[in-house]
Amino acid sequence: MSQTPPIITLTDVRKTLSDRTVLDIEHLSIHHGECVVVHGKNGAGKSTLLKVLAGIIAPDAGTFSVNGARMSWRQAFRTFRKSVVYLHQSPYLFDRSVQQNVAYGLQVRNVDRQSIRKEVDTALAWAGLTKLGARNARDLSGGEKQRVALTRARILAPKLLLLDEPTTAMDDASKEQTYSLIRNLASDGNTVYIATHESAQTYDPDRVINMVDGRIV
Repeated sequence: MSQTPPIITLTDVRKTLSDRTVLDIEHLSIHHGECVVVHGKNGAGKSTLLKVLAGIIAPDAGTFSVNGARMSWRQAFRTFRKSVVYLHQSPYLFDRSVQQNVAYGLQVRNVDRQSIRKEVDTALAWAGLTKLGARNARDLSGGEKQRVALTRARILAPKLLLLDEPTTAMDDASKEQTYSLIRNLASDGNTVYIATHESAQTYDPDRVINMVDGRIV
């Protein structure tokens, strides 16, 4: 994986909140098609790193290289917003059917209805959600909601998918279903970064990034 040119490189990226350094990344390269677990205790900086990559939080300092082009975070911001999808541990779902939730991103991109219907049907089958397609997404269990959110993210084919504690507050059965979907995403060649304090090997990652006090150790 490391032999491929990085799609995103972070250099000297720092973020301070309330006089506390929450992120201090000297160097990090993200490569196409890799599955990476960002591991550490609560407060280690995992979520902050993912949110910077998603364009949600602006760092105080640092430079980025996107597909070989060196730029500031402000310059990289638009690229991140278009090509990176961040999935919160408690994903927001619309008060609509599962099908409508999964289709939303394609509708925003003005994809034609016939193509949307076909892609949504395929995506729901991939996630084992076909029978729940007509259900209101807000009436589902926590594990089912996370699977809907994963499917909605997958259908957009992001260059980088960021998953923040994706199995929080799930029962064991729901966790296993979610682990399986994420491993499938990775094996299909998607670039996936997973922030978690659980066992990293659960996701069968290509590599593990350990974080302590905002730093990679």
